[in-house]
Amino acid sequence: MKTFVKFSGLIDSASVRLVPDGGAAGFLVGVAGSPRNLEPARAAELVAEVPAGAEVWAVARSPSAELVHQLFDEVGVDRVQVFGVVPEGLEFLEMHHLVPSLAVPLSGTEGPEPKVPPAEDFSRLHLDAAGDPAVDGSAHRPDWEMCARIVDAQPGRKLTLAGGLTSENVAEAIAAVRPWGVDVTLGVEGSPGRSDPAKVAAFLAALQRVETGGA
Repeated sequence: MKTFVKFSGLIDSASVRLVPDGGAAGFLVGVAGSPRNLEPARAAELVAEVPAGAEVWAVARSPSAELVHQLFDEVGVDRVQVFGVVPEGLEFLEMHHLVPSLAVPLSGTEGPEPKVPPAEDFSRLHLDAAGDPAVDGSAHRPDWEMCARIVDAQPGRKLTLAGGLTSENVAEAIAAVRPWGVDVTLGVEGSPGRSDPAKVAAFLAALQRVETGGA
């Protein structure tokens, strides 16, 4: 895949094994209220099962510096995606591997464009709909026009689009926003945290058609 693909909110081994080469497995840690939330020890067990060619991400909501340390040092993740506030007191390499999530107004609503942190602080960014996507599984679509403006204003920067993505609309989303990557949770699930192999296959096939110029 040319497009980076992250499957988020995974809670079982079968789902982890469906993550494509070059993509990423995302584990929610420290997200109270989410049916996909994991304790660090369970996340560490699943990290060991992530395919060798894929990255490992933790997804956290306004985590403490201590949790970020634990995710890198004990759980063994490659990156930590942060909804909400990035904590103070992080080491340089931890900051370098953090991915802030920017809250974009929902499609069809009015709202301010999120402030974009400088590239020298964070090389990657995540775009998702405003609200609480960490809990609802990124169920809602953000304003794609605003997302596209953010992407266009950050040439060469790796931005990943989430929010309401499915096999039926991911091609349209890529054409509209032109992100470096896509992130999906609810759109490939059979139940919370458990991927449906048929939905995963359909999602990846839709991406493949985009990349090969198919219909």
